[in-house]
Amino acid sequence: MEIKVLGTGCPKCKTLEKMVRDVVQKNAINATVTKVEDIMEIMKYKVMTTPALVIDEKVVMKGKVPSDAELTILLKSSISF
Repeated sequence: MEIKVLGTGCPKCKTLEKMVRDVVQKNAINATVTKVEDIMEIMKYKVMTTPALVIDEKVVMKGKVPSDAELTILLKSSISF
């Protein structure tokens, strides 16, 4: 699974990146997590509000920081077997 956290470096974007990395580690999810800060790259996803979360090139959340439980459910439901 490829996970991208889109955000220019604001506190919410940094929080989401840390949360994603923590949930991936705690749940042993096989994923690559990258942070995308380049505004031109972010705009390719048609995202106008950050932070945003992209899983396997699909925008699954934007404009908020989810709870740990919401994020865990979102990531686990995106795992392909």
